[in-house]
Amino acid sequence: MANLSMNMKVNGSECQIEVKHNETLSEVLRSQLNLTSVREACGQGECGCCTVIVDKDPVCSCLMLAINADGREITTLEGLARNGKLHILQEKFLTHNAFQCGYCTPGMILKAKCLLEKNPNPTEEEIRSYFTGNLCRCGSYGNIINAVTAAAEG
Repeated sequence: MANLSMNMKVNGSECQIEVKHNETLSEVLRSQLNLTSVREACGQGECGCCTVIVDKDPVCSCLMLAINADGREITTLEGLARNGKLHILQEKFLTHNAFQCGYCTPGMILKAKCLLEKNPNPTEEEIRSYFTGNLCRCGSYGNIINAVTAAAEG
């Protein structure tokens, strides 16, 4: 089967790429665009490690066919820092030690970004509820909650 041509905006830059009909967005972001913050762990949308933002919504990129991102805007962790300055969530994850191995961190930060855009002042319960589906195998949940709360406070 022939490759399919598609256009998308990734981290603010327009790109045109060729994809196979069965390639997932996570595969294309990692292999063709070298965006290594997009991590695939379960391949079933259960862990949230592959979370990216698609048109302002968090999406498990392991479940989305790349061709379905045609014409869409994608944000990965690499797209958050501006002019050499980390995004406030990246800063707060660092200062609150909200990671151990770091494998889930990109998905957690992107999910937190979506939450704070929808609800700039979430309660701890709202944060916990919103993170259903994002797993941290190291158990850093307390520090993650603290980092998101601190980012909400500014």
